[in-house]
Amino acid sequence: MRILFVKTSSLGDVLHQCPAVTDTRARFPQATIDWVVEDSFAGIAEMHPAVRRVIPIGIRRWRTRIARPSVWAEMLGIRRTLRDEAYDLVIDTQGLLKSAIVASQARGTRHGYDASSARESVASRFYDVRHHVSREMHAVARNRALVAAALGTKPAAAFSYGLKTPGDLPLQLRTPYCVMLSMTSRADKLWPESHWVALARELAARGWEIVLPWGSDAERSRCERLVESAGAGIVPRRMSLRELASLIAESRAVIGVDTGLTHFGAALEVPTVGLYCASDSRLTGLYGSGPFRNIGGPGRIPTPDDALAALEGVT
Repeated sequence: MRILFVKTSSLGDVLHQCPAVTDTRARFPQATIDWVVEDSFAGIAEMHPAVRRVIPIGIRRWRTRIARPSVWAEMLGIRRTLRDEAYDLVIDTQGLLKSAIVASQARGTRHGYDASSARESVASRFYDVRHHVSREMHAVARNRALVAAALGTKPAAAFSYGLKTPGDLPLQLRTPYCVMLSMTSRADKLWPESHWVALARELAARGWEIVLPWGSDAERSRCERLVESAGAGIVPRRMSLRELASLIAESRAVIGVDTGLTHFGAALEVPTVGLYCASDSRLTGLYGSGPFRNIGGPGRIPTPDDALAALEGVT
């Protein structure tokens, strides 16, 4: 059996697809599994040993450069790649118009959400087989349910993201160390800087090293401010996704706001605390079989004491 998954973005969504890939391998050990994903998140798909081939695409880049001939050449190249192989199943677990269009370029029976289940109802028009999956389920459970329906099975009893990290730490650290993820895509999801400083000081007093990764200049500046104010912590060089995965995998704990990287902690079964300031964790919060806690929510910004208690609870 040849299966193509389409889950392009974002970081957290791509991680949430991994358990469904694990389920597929468990049910069909000989299946060939390929995955279409945004090139910036291809490193995640590459960490799953069940995936034979990762097909990276650049929709986010293309949108800002659509008039360039090189972009059109790249898109045509992706279409040729998708048409080169005949798949038994093409499963779009993204449920967006952009992912449905990508899925429509592949050869094979296309499965996806029905109009009431898809994040964008128009996406359902591009599928050959449509499945109803409740939108009240967590994103991980939705992915698993859709894939199981497409495969004609049920989600596997065992649960695992199935990721294998490179293993080599990208920098030298004393242990134990905690990874603090202070960055996110929306300002209303940020945790107050004074709260980060208070937590960092307390963990440093307990003998923990603190590492604050970043992805943009603004995020680096914030991390540097936090370290300066707390008098503790390390702001490393910018790291790739694979390097961040190794950093998180070897950490004593992870604490982060509502951002994709925080889900790496839960995916790798590292003790993790998710800080929710403006979003509801019930549908997209941390999810897994390891030790984790989701705290806070809309109108309920966690305090430093809340965060410390949650860390103590998972470690």
